[in-house]
Amino acid sequence: MDSIPPITAHEINRLMARYGVKFGIYKNGEFIEQLFPFDPIPRVITAEEFGYLAKGLVQRVTALNCFLGDIYSEAKIIKDGVVPEEFVYISTGYLPECAGIAPPKGIYSHISGIDLVQSKDGKWYILEDNLRVPSGASYPLIARELCRIANPDAFSQNYVTDNRDYSDLLNDTMNHVNRGGLNVILTPGRYNAAYFEHSYLAERTGAPLVTASQLMVDNKVVYMKDYLGGAARVGAVYRRISDEYLDPMTFCRDSLIGVPHIADAYRSGNVAIINAPGNGVADDKGVYYFVPKMIEYYLGQTPLLENAPTYLPYYESDMKYTLENIGKLVIKDVSEAGGYGVVFGSNLPPEKLVELKELIKREPRRFISQEVVDFIDLDILDEGGGLVPRKADLRAFVLTGEETRVWASGLTRFSRHADSFIVNSSQGGGFKDTWVLSL
Repeated sequence: MDSIPPITAHEINRLMARYGVKFGIYKNGEFIEQLFPFDPIPRVITAEEFGYLAKGLVQRVTALNCFLGDIYSEAKIIKDGVVPEEFVYISTGYLPECAGIAPPKGIYSHISGIDLVQSKDGKWYILEDNLRVPSGASYPLIARELCRIANPDAFSQNYVTDNRDYSDLLNDTMNHVNRGGLNVILTPGRYNAAYFEHSYLAERTGAPLVTASQLMVDNKVVYMKDYLGGAARVGAVYRRISDEYLDPMTFCRDSLIGVPHIADAYRSGNVAIINAPGNGVADDKGVYYFVPKMIEYYLGQTPLLENAPTYLPYYESDMKYTLENIGKLVIKDVSEAGGYGVVFGSNLPPEKLVELKELIKREPRRFISQEVVDFIDLDILDEGGGLVPRKADLRAFVLTGEETRVWASGLTRFSRHADSFIVNSSQGGGFKDTWVLSL
């Protein structure tokens, strides 16, 4: 690859602000919107390395879709003793209302966001599976677009795979399961943290961006109301609303952002919901432990990509190891997300370690422990224009329609603090473009 022509962080972030590339967080009861800081030095992944990652990611998502289809039907994996039933039926992500429902084409996770890190010896590890409403694809898309404006030579002089096909992949995914009618993107509204992404993807795909008030269900069929009072049938809903708020008649009855009776239309096979409700049971941090076993069980294959070394205090041997080594492990609360509920034992004073041990003993299903993966640092530009190393992960996007494909791009997130392993945007992280080389 040729040397990368300089693209200033200031110029790109100025364009980000102009185009409203923001994310929102609720802090102390207040909704705060802020820019998602962008670093112009891209992460570069060779074609050979990406090919290896793609095979492993397709394998993993295929097994996870098999698991979801099994859990909501015959639950053979439980009967065969591979996954304990406690890890399924008491998971907050398991929805008994979805039992017995077969989604269109048997696909549960149409859009999967898989978080990976690369250790300093070059090995990749899966840190987390996001199968509910994974976000972040819009940021590398808009970043690449703005980088072309700021410095088109960066792409004409390097063999970088064009990432503008994401909208085509997303349309293919929606069209594959569409039950007849429009594809729409359902947003909870302007004050959602990822609203920029909802509107941006609607613009890129041509799918109408709608709120619940614009959809109605009649005789178990979903329709979109237009401004003239007409209605058009909807065949697929790419929902950006959490499961519990999706339908107040089936889930949370206090929801004001859901579509009444959409679950009835889904249950009747008249609409596809992307991603399927109930997927949370498969991205539960406790269930994560069993994904390699799922690959072996459903596919008869050896996992190509490994989990980070993980222990379940649910098992006596893992409890013993966790308690004896808690000072060097990462402890994760399975009910938390976005970088919350993550505790590094090395950062806790002795009295807090004792408290954490007692909590783990009382609630073993609530926690997993992991070895600290010393993943790689990537250079970023500091405020003075100098290079500083920061921890970085990668969210890969895997889309499942007629076939399962990995988008040749991804969201590289980095910590903005020298001593932090937490890269989430909600924790103050920034992001980079991810260049997958074509040669």
